[in-house]
Amino acid sequence: MSFRLAAFAAGLMLLAVASGAAAQPFTLEDAHERVAQFHPDLRLFVPRREGLEAEARAAALRPPLEAQVDLENVLGSGPLLGTRSAELTLSLAGVLERGGKREARRALAAARIDALGVQRAATQLDLLAETTRRYLDLVALQAQRPLFEEDLAERQRIARAARQRFTVGAAPEASALAAEAEVAQAEARLAALDAQQAAAWRRLTLLWGEPTSDVVPKVASVPASLPELPDLETLTKRIADAPELMAFADEARIREARIILAETEARPDLRWSAGVRRLQDGRDVGLVAGFSLPLGGRQRAEPAIAAARAERDALAMQRESAELQLEAVAVAAWSQVSTAALQAERLHTDVLPRLERAAAQSERAYRAGALSYLEWAAVQTEITASRLALLEARVAAHRALIELQRLTAESWSASDARKGANE
Repeated sequence: MSFRLAAFAAGLMLLAVASGAAAQPFTLEDAHERVAQFHPDLRLFVPRREGLEAEARAAALRPPLEAQVDLENVLGSGPLLGTRSAELTLSLAGVLERGGKREARRALAAARIDALGVQRAATQLDLLAETTRRYLDLVALQAQRPLFEEDLAERQRIARAARQRFTVGAAPEASALAAEAEVAQAEARLAALDAQQAAAWRRLTLLWGEPTSDVVPKVASVPASLPELPDLETLTKRIADAPELMAFADEARIREARIILAETEARPDLRWSAGVRRLQDGRDVGLVAGFSLPLGGRQRAEPAIAAARAERDALAMQRESAELQLEAVAVAAWSQVSTAALQAERLHTDVLPRLERAAAQSERAYRAGALSYLEWAAVQTEITASRLALLEARVAAHRALIELQRLTAESWSASDARKGANE
C-alpha cells in the first residue's frame, strides 16, 4: 500500500510540474507534505495503534493465578465456639484454557493492527485527493485572472472607441455608456475573483490547520495535457485493488479471526485449585485439590459462532455492493475525462481561433462604421466565455482524473500524456 500511495501522489504531481514560472510557486507537493504532517485524521492513527498494541499485549496474557484463603468453623457455638475447631485452607487456583483461546485472541489482535495500517493508507489517499481538489480549485481561480484582465483590457479599448465615435457624432452616447458599464462589470469580476482566491486559499490551508494571511501565493498552472488512460474495461478491472476494497479484505480477516475465537468457546476452560488445610484442634495438615469443568459448552458457543459467520457472509455482500458502486464512479469519471478533453481540444483548435479572427475583423468593421458596438462587444463576450469554457473543461478533466487515481491508487506517467495545445 505504501508503494501505491507513493505512485498516487506522483500522479497528482502532474499539477505541480505544470508551472514553468521562474519564481517558486506553492506546489501541490508542499500542500501534500503539510497535510501528511499535520492533519489530525492522520495523527489520530498513532494513539489508535498504541491502543491496539496494548490490547494485543493483553490478549497474549494467560489467565491469572488466584491465591485463596478460607477460614471455617470459627466463632460458632458449642464445639465450634471460638477458634478451637478452626480450619484454615491456603490454596492456589487458576484456569487452564482449552481450544486455543489465547492463540485466537492474539490472531484477532494482530489482524486489527494490520487493518489499521490499511485504514491509514486509505485515509491518506482520501486526504491527498481532497488536497489536490482544493489545490486545483485555487489553480483554476488563478488561471482565470489573466483571462479577466485581458477581457478588461479589451472592454476598455471598446469603451474608448465608443466614446471617440460619440465625440465625433458618429454614434449615440448610449453606446459609450453601455461600453463603460461593461468595463465596470469586468473590474467587479476581477475584484470578486480576488476574494474567491483568498477563500480558496483559506479552504486549502484548513487541511493542515495553519493560520493564513490575506496574501495568496502563486500556484501552478492548469496542465494543457492529460496522461493516456487505459481503456474502460482495463480500468474497471483495477477497481478490485481500490483502497476501499482492500479494507474489506482486512475486515474479512478480522471477522474470520472472530469466528475462530468464538469456536474456541465450544471447549470450556478447566478450573483447578490446590492447597493445604490446617485443622486447629488436632493441629493436623492435609492437602486439598479440586477442579471444575462447565458442561454444555458447544450449545452455549453455537449462537456466537453463528453470529460471527453471519457477519462474515454479510461483509462479502457489502464488498460486492461497494465494488459495483466504485465501478459506476470509475465509469463516470473516465467518461468525464474523455468528454472534457475532447471539449477542450475543440475549443482550443476550432472555436477560439475563429472567434479571435472574428474579433479582429469586428474591430476594423466598427471603426469603419460597418458594424455596431453591440456586435463587436458580443464577439468579445464570446471570446471570454470560450476561454473560460476551455479552462473549465481542462479543470473538469483533471478533477475526474483525480477521482480515477483515488479509486485505483494508481498514477499514469506524464510521458504518456496526450498532448494538447499550449497554454
